Amino acid sequence: MEYEKLIHLSLNESIKVKQTFIQTHVNEIMEAAKAIVRCFKSGGKLLLCGNGGSAADAQHIAAEFVNRFQMERPPLAALALTTDTSVITSIGNDYSFEDIFSKQIQALARRGDVVVCISTGGNSPNVIKAALQACDSGLNVIGMSGSVGQLREISDIAFCVDSPVTARIQESHITLAHILCDLTERMLFEKYPIE
Repeated sequence: MEYEKLIHLSLNESIKVKQTFIQTHVNEIMEAAKAIVRCFKSGGKLLLCGNGGSAADAQHIAAEFVNRFQMERPPLAALALTTDTSVITSIGNDYSFEDIFSKQIQALARRGDVVVCISTGGNSPNVIKAALQACDSGLNVIGMSGSVGQLREISDIAFCVDSPVTARIQESHITLAHILCDLTERMLFEKYPIE
């Protein structure tokens, strides 16, 4: 296959997967944005976790909320549970890698907070344990995964990308995150918020 054709094939596949994903999840996107807005309005925070590329996505999303997305506005309380290496390595060493997020949720989360759990395969043990801990703590869980896995069953709001390709799943997750950031800013800070 010629490399130029591969470039166009990748682009077209990415567009198709994202377009289908967003179109089939419009109601869930609105529901998730409203849950995040309620969380911030009540003084709560957004906690995010994931592994590998999804850890980077958790950090990226947290930064958009804390700093800003497209609007000049006050910072919003968001925290990626993937960033404190001392906490992560001490939990991993003393307990297990499966506990690195759930123990942070036990320590940091309060009722009314929202936890975003990201796992492209939907079965990452530490992400699943985090989602279960969040449920046990009475928190709202937004799950981002591929088309299979346990995370879909545990999440209050599940975003499952129908693709077997990890890159396409991750691209859809970050597009979703940007839409949620945009909606949250508009709902919280525009003169005429979306209801």
